[in-house]
This record gives sequence, C-alpha cells and structure tokens, in this order.
Amino acid sequence: MRCGSVSCAALTTFEPSLVRNALESVELFCFVAVYPAYWCVLVAMLPVVVVHGGAGHIPNERAETSCTGVRAAARGGYAVLKGGGSAMDAVVEAVTLLENNPAYNAGCGSVLNVKGGVEMDAIVMDGRTLDSGAVSAVKRIANPVQLARLVMEKTSHLCLTAEGASEFARAMGIQEVPEESLITDYARMRWKKNLDPGSNPVECQMGKMGTVGAVAVDTEGNVACATSTGGMINKMEGRVGDTPCIGCGGYADNQSGAVSPTGHGEAIMKVTLSRQILFYMEQGKSAQEAADEGLAYMRERVQGLGGVVVVDPQGAWAARFSSRQMAWAAAQNELLHYGLYAGEDIMQSIQDPDLPHTHSQE
Repeated sequence: MRCGSVSCAALTTFEPSLVRNALESVELFCFVAVYPAYWCVLVAMLPVVVVHGGAGHIPNERAETSCTGVRAAARGGYAVLKGGGSAMDAVVEAVTLLENNPAYNAGCGSVLNVKGGVEMDAIVMDGRTLDSGAVSAVKRIANPVQLARLVMEKTSHLCLTAEGASEFARAMGIQEVPEESLITDYARMRWKKNLDPGSNPVECQMGKMGTVGAVAVDTEGNVACATSTGGMINKMEGRVGDTPCIGCGGYADNQSGAVSPTGHGEAIMKVTLSRQILFYMEQGKSAQEAADEGLAYMRERVQGLGGVVVVDPQGAWAARFSSRQMAWAAAQNELLHYGLYAGEDIMQSIQDPDLPHTHSQE
C-alpha cells in the first residue's frame, strides 16, 4: 500500500527525514489521512533522553541516592529537549547535573588515584556531524563534560589531555576549582581502604560511585552522547580509561544511534563497546538486542562487566547491564522510567514525580 512516494513499510521505521520530506510536500495531507497512527507514534517517540549513573555493586545505603540523581538528570535533559534544545544540549545538561552530584564517580564525587588526587575524563559526540570532543586526566575542573564540548566546538582536535586541557580551559574562561572541592569523604575512605597491602583488587571496585553518561534524540531526529568519569579507584597517576576514547566511551551517529557505556574501562576499550553496539544496530538489531549482544560479547571475550544506555534516531531506547546493578533513568512522552536491578522499570509522570505510575519486571 502506498500514498504517493511514501510507503507503509518505510513509515514503520519512523525515519525522521522521511517525515520532514512529507511535511514539506503536498503529500502531507495524504500522509496524515492514510497513516495517522504512524504520525501519532512518531510524535510520541521524540524527544527522549536516557542517563546512567554507573554499573557495578552499589551499597544499599547509596542505592536510593543514586536512583534519585539519575531521575533528576533525566528530567533536566528532557526539559532542555522540550524547550527546543538539541540532543547535544540535553546530554551535556544531564551529565553536568550528575557531575555536580557527589553520589557519582564524576566531577565532585570522583574517585582518587593512587596518590590521592583527582583526574577526570569526559567525551561528547554529535551524531549529526560526527564531531566529537574529549578531555582526559584533567584536574580542578568542576564539569569536564562542558570542557569536552568546548574541545569539540572550539578546536580542530578530538581530545586534549592533562595540562594542555587545563591551559585550554583557562583560555576559554573556565575557572579552576580547589581539588578539595571535588573530593568527598566517601571517596577518601575508599582510597585509604584500598591502599592496604591486603586489599583485593576486585573488591576494591565494589561500592564505588559510578561513571555517568547520557544519550538523547531531539525533535529533529539528531542523536548525541556524553560520558564523564573519575576513573578507577586507586588507579595509577596518568591512567586514561575508555571514557575519552571515541568508539569506546561513547559514540553517536544519526544513521544508527548513540551509546554511553559504564564499567571496566580496559574491557570496554578492548572491544570498542560503543561502536560495536552501533554496528549491531546497523545490521538491523534493536537498541536492546544490540546492547545485550555487545555486553555479552565483552563478557565472553574479555571477561568484562558493564552497562550501557542506547537510543536510536527514531526514539527507541535501552538501558542494559551485565553487572549486578546500574542506576538509570529515561524520559520520554511525559513519562519517567528508572531502575537499578535487572528487569526493573518503574514509571512515573514527569509532572508529578512523587506519584509512581506503574512498575514492571521483564
């Protein structure tokens, strides 16, 4: 069945460019008359933002704080989208909110390296142009994700590191903050505990705050991602993980989707997890199928655990993880979804956050 040059089969993919072309032509009336259901679904799917607060083992006493933070970040990013902001605007806003929350391993809650200092990484990527910006091993910066965006927009480079990134931040008018303002009592406690000669290198990562990230699709069908982290607890000075590496700590492409991961950075880097997941989506898999397959491959191939948030340009999204927990939240169609354990999807109204809407398990 066809209506002019717009086919029913094509419409079921909810391709944003197809709809824009239809709206700009005389076929608009035929399109709306014959395919009203597709139009309604498309409108409901966009915009969307999905955030994560890190995968791993979250202590019971920190679980609610972690869930509250990702809900607030998703609401913040969604408000940007509903106000006409771009997907890039939304993911930077969401991650900035998480960096400002000491419950996470990013910004003011970053873990400490072996010398007791803070070194942070961040990345952003615009799926419309494939432009990207990242910073690594930066110090005394409150919001590395904002600096990463400036690298993308104000330089011809993809990544700046250490003192070079600090010099660029000063040139851009970003004021440095005291390192102590980025160090929490919890981070210092974990650092001291893991300096003990008998500390277990696996257990030392349990209970750590999480890397943060976000993906979004705006009303134009453009996708973007952002990820920010303080890295691994008691890491070597100068260690750089997956986060600032394009294709590992994030990837966004309007032709396939956007991914932001969390987990063991070295494992994510070995399998280029973000790009791998989008490869599966390019082969026709859904966001959820691609996420599950990518995580399963990382676990099988390099024994790595982690989690991801994924979105495609039509607004379908997934929050999946192979670790014990991952705090996540998604905002779409005036509903907020969130969870912490596998199969958990709690929903509430964006406008009335204190009233749960429904709860589901896979």
